[in-house]
Amino acid sequence: MSSPLAAAEAATRILADVRRQPALRIPLDDALGSVLAEDVVSPLDIPAWTNSAMDGYAARGQDVRGASGSRPVRLRVVEHLPAGRFPTRAIGPGECARIFTGAALPDGADSIIRQEDTDEGAETVTIVKDRDVGVNTRKAGEDIRKGSTVLTAGTELGPAQLGVLASLAVAHPLVYRRPRVAILGSGDEIVDIDQTEEILSGRRIASSNTHTLVALVRQAGGEPVNLGIAGDTPDSLREHLSRALDCDLLVTTAGISVGEHDYVRSVLEELGAEQRFWKLRMRPGAPVGFGLFGGVPWIGLPGNPVSTMVTFELFVRPAIRKMMGHSLAFRRSVSVRAAEPINLKPKLQHFLRGIVTEGPQGPEARLTGPQGSGILTSMTLANALLVIPEGQHETPAGSTVQALILNDPVHRENPSF
Repeated sequence: MSSPLAAAEAATRILADVRRQPALRIPLDDALGSVLAEDVVSPLDIPAWTNSAMDGYAARGQDVRGASGSRPVRLRVVEHLPAGRFPTRAIGPGECARIFTGAALPDGADSIIRQEDTDEGAETVTIVKDRDVGVNTRKAGEDIRKGSTVLTAGTELGPAQLGVLASLAVAHPLVYRRPRVAILGSGDEIVDIDQTEEILSGRRIASSNTHTLVALVRQAGGEPVNLGIAGDTPDSLREHLSRALDCDLLVTTAGISVGEHDYVRSVLEELGAEQRFWKLRMRPGAPVGFGLFGGVPWIGLPGNPVSTMVTFELFVRPAIRKMMGHSLAFRRSVSVRAAEPINLKPKLQHFLRGIVTEGPQGPEARLTGPQGSGILTSMTLANALLVIPEGQHETPAGSTVQALILNDPVHRENPSF
């Protein structure tokens, strides 16, 4: 039997066997959170033409310079230009055009005089300030130049990126397909939440893991596929696992430890799965398994709710990110100050639920409270996992501790835990 692995080594091995998904074109409005599979080169200038940045009058700076309340400048209005209408003539000496935000600047004009600095008339306008000489225009191509690379392959598409693609008329961006992640819970003692009477009577336990994992997969960018809850029998597991073969990743919870009713590993082996490892030197979450099931990567998570969430963060989430096309899969660790002593017994690496806040000496961390792996409410309080090295039994208050911030958008290529 192989020795249990360290968490970082397990995460590295998992990613080595996970492959990026194929690329496909999808509707722009469905692409939020997807990752570009190609560089996007602009086919046009943005703005496509020099235009007005405000409502006012398009004029020649040399005609307006020196205008004031005591020395007003009077110009003849030769055209009205709302947004969407293009000029039909150039602006000559002593002339201007009434113009509105976004409208194209007529030839000859180099200034937009805001309407607040004018006394408007029907055919002429009187300008009483010259502060807008040479300003208030948006130059053609000042945002994007035709032929320039606007977004590179590997970029995650957020709202701003989608807006840029829309401005370039990219209706169907080429992105990496989101992985379909099969989720399977097991155990005779658990039922889904529609079994209200069984749950409230205390005869059965609600499968919180299923709904937590559906949310975590979706939040990570994958498409969850709920396979339901298998009973503690080989036949039930075989039947449920057979539905996972058209997915891209299989995640199971419970059933991979050494109990006499833990059949997941043996059934997978019987079905031809290649198992890479199944135990780690960490807490919570020592019974974590990984292998390939019909070519589909399988990650087996523990059944305790907190252990499920912690191991998902360390192992499943990075796998989903790589499958989606991200080059940086792992959250970074940051240094924080322990605001209270932390004492541990087992000689294992610990990932403790913590609350990181800004203290007088910089970021500091406290535990959420009791760290039992069944206390799911501790995860509702936590905004970080505090990483305590293997064999470090005592961490005095004031010590430096590494923390994985759970909402940190910054990622790195390799695990930092």
